[in-house]
Amino acid sequence: MLLLTFGSLAAAGVPLITAIVGVGVSMTAITALGHALGLSGMTGTLAAMLGLAVGIDYAVFIVSRYREERANGVEAGEAAGLAVGTAGSAVVFAGLTVVIGLAGLFVVGVPMLTKMGLAAAGAALVTVDLVNAIRAERTDLQNGTGATYMVTGATASDIDSAAKVQHALIPCFAVVLTLAILLLLIVFRSTLIPFKAAAGFLLSVLAAIGAVVAVFQWGWLAALIGVHQTGPIMTLMPIFMVGIIFGLAMDYEVFLVSRMREAHTHGADARTAITEGFRSSSRVVTAAALIMTAVFSGFIGADNSLIKMIGFGLAIAVLFDAFIVRMTLVPAVLAMLGERAWRLPRPLAWILPRVDIEGRSLDARRERALHAAELRAEVEETITI
Repeated sequence: MLLLTFGSLAAAGVPLITAIVGVGVSMTAITALGHALGLSGMTGTLAAMLGLAVGIDYAVFIVSRYREERANGVEAGEAAGLAVGTAGSAVVFAGLTVVIGLAGLFVVGVPMLTKMGLAAAGAALVTVDLVNAIRAERTDLQNGTGATYMVTGATASDIDSAAKVQHALIPCFAVVLTLAILLLLIVFRSTLIPFKAAAGFLLSVLAAIGAVVAVFQWGWLAALIGVHQTGPIMTLMPIFMVGIIFGLAMDYEVFLVSRMREAHTHGADARTAITEGFRSSSRVVTAAALIMTAVFSGFIGADNSLIKMIGFGLAIAVLFDAFIVRMTLVPAVLAMLGERAWRLPRPLAWILPRVDIEGRSLDARRERALHAAELRAEVEETITI
């Protein structure tokens, strides 16, 4: 896919090398700190999954912008600087959205978000009934005997975790969405785009969780991906996927809309900005989405049911979010909004810091680089003649 996107072995190798180095550093840190922090055995697998996916994607966007500048005749060093100043800025903010999504999981208050799901439905229901009955009798037994006891075990732990997740789901959504809307307000300086992005994220979450339930709980096409036993979805799965999907969904929002905003800030009207931005970013967003889907799909064959479920859910989420939400609904909604999509009330404009994600401060530098390229071309042509 990288070869098809860039048409160059060297350009295709850069995202892979940087992603592998990044994952290697992360895995080293996880291994070194795993015992001290009490990290589970699956932490490394999940870190590798996400690290490879976003690491390759982020490098693809920067390399793509570099090649675009080089195609315009900009010298290699200048092209690298312009790519980092534009696509690199978008990558920084896209990475921040991933951090926000994952940090939102701390709101849940469950130390181990990677524990296995409940056992088979029938057996789980009978033990669950037993735990609730014992706990219900605890007060009378303590008053009668003076003894104190606690109920523990896997089932009791799952019940407590489910209760925590139920109460923390809305706060988690609120924290993640509030921070993300604030970040997108700063990036795009628009009041409507952040809320549109949040609505698209909710659609992607519902699609992914729906697909997971259909396959792993209802058994639809389960045999095709090696699911031999269906059952209830683990309690922590929805909130875990919310955090990850949020970050991935916002990546494509930032990369796609930032190019549209860049065109708009350089003088294009609303509809032309959508067309130019989509033309500039659609190919690389498509490649990035397919690469990320391939990475996540590679974990569907894992023996661990949790890893298999996460890999499948994230692959579906990426496909739905990239091709249905970001590349279909987003341009359509922006076209309907017109110039209103890029407006920001004056009080907010004064308060919010200005972030040059579209690289306007680099315009003069780009013009000088293009002028130098034209002069070189003229000199070379003269020498040839």
